[in-house]
Amino acid sequence: MQTMRFATYLAPNIYDTYAYIARYLGEKTDHPTTLIVGQSFDQIADGQVDIAFMCGLPYATLAESPTCPFELLAAPVLRGERYQHKPIYFSDVIVRKESPYTSFDDLRGCAWAYNQRESHSGWNIVVYSLLKRGNTPAFFGPLIETGSHQRSIAHVLNGQTDATAIDSHVLDVFLAQNPTAAAALRAIDMLGPSSIPPVVIARSVDQTLKRNIQEALLTMHEDPRTANALRAGAIERFVQVRDEDYQDIRQMRD
Repeated sequence: MQTMRFATYLAPNIYDTYAYIARYLGEKTDHPTTLIVGQSFDQIADGQVDIAFMCGLPYATLAESPTCPFELLAAPVLRGERYQHKPIYFSDVIVRKESPYTSFDDLRGCAWAYNQRESHSGWNIVVYSLLKRGNTPAFFGPLIETGSHQRSIAHVLNGQTDATAIDSHVLDVFLAQNPTAAAALRAIDMLGPSSIPPVVIARSVDQTLKRNIQEALLTMHEDPRTANALRAGAIERFVQVRDEDYQDIRQMRD
């Protein structure tokens, strides 16, 4: 039987949750599964990956192409009152607890960490928020590209930078897993909401299998065992989303 090949292009601190989801979908559809850390979205086009957990910004950009090799499967709804039971998330602006900064507008001249320019929560919405305020990235002092949200958090914790913006899903899980670090950090602003990073599936996947995978994903929260596994990754459930839902990210990008 053909193996369903999954890839995650998202933060490593939620890898275990993605791995559980991949195994669960394999069990529900009677297919063996693998999960890799994605290196390039060409892996989907080249037939190396069938299902991917990916950031909303590359999704929004790549889906504009008529030859896009994948389509939306579903998106997570996160646990927490601020998410309003909707497939949205935020970009949380964090500083050290003893920092004098109290809002995004206070950060002029600060040393700013960001994960990468391809990230919506780490860069796209930050620049958009600056432009809305009549500023550019030059509003900050030194700009340090860290390569990941977790490295950006570490930069703030150890004083290499003053502030950063973190995907709220990543931050929720990080703070729950690291209470000592949580006590040393403070959120001073919340950018968003934005449409949350989706799960996508290659267009080449058999249509019947695709429907079965989607049904399993959309109903997995109904099983107490799998609901607990989702809870560990701060996920309430998965819901259907449409391409139009990601227009907010495109508008910010443009």
